[in-house]
Amino acid sequence: MKVNLFVSRDIEEPHADIHTNELTENVTKAISILENDDANDMLAVKRGSDIALLELSDIFMLRVEDKQVKVYTDNEEYLIKKPLYQVEESLNMDFVRISKTTIVNLKKIERVAPSLRGMMFIQLKNGLKDNISRKYLPEFKQALDI
Repeated sequence: MKVNLFVSRDIEEPHADIHTNELTENVTKAISILENDDANDMLAVKRGSDIALLELSDIFMLRVEDKQVKVYTDNEEYLIKKPLYQVEESLNMDFVRISKTTIVNLKKIERVAPSLRGMMFIQLKNGLKDNISRKYLPEFKQALDI
């Protein structure tokens, strides 16, 4: 199937036109994704000059590094142009902020352990590690229901 994407700042509301000679299962799925707000289960990211759509369930961590928001999956790294607080608004309940610069997917946590000065250490299933700051620890515990 041929796909054309047109990006324009003049468009007030995004829309899609599908031209087909047959209503296939893939076309039906595409319509469903485009019409549904479940499209919020996706996040547009960049890698080099390429743009990709990631399913939120594939994301392990979002972290600000070198003034850019990096998105980590199992074994890939992507960038987002938006600030972390804006990205956080589009994430579902599986994600929780653990510090000023980091948000993690709760379903990707391998272990949590005590760390220095009242902080906690977190390790994700893909090997990424970070600290949960004291400020965000109550919210983190609440998200885990502990």
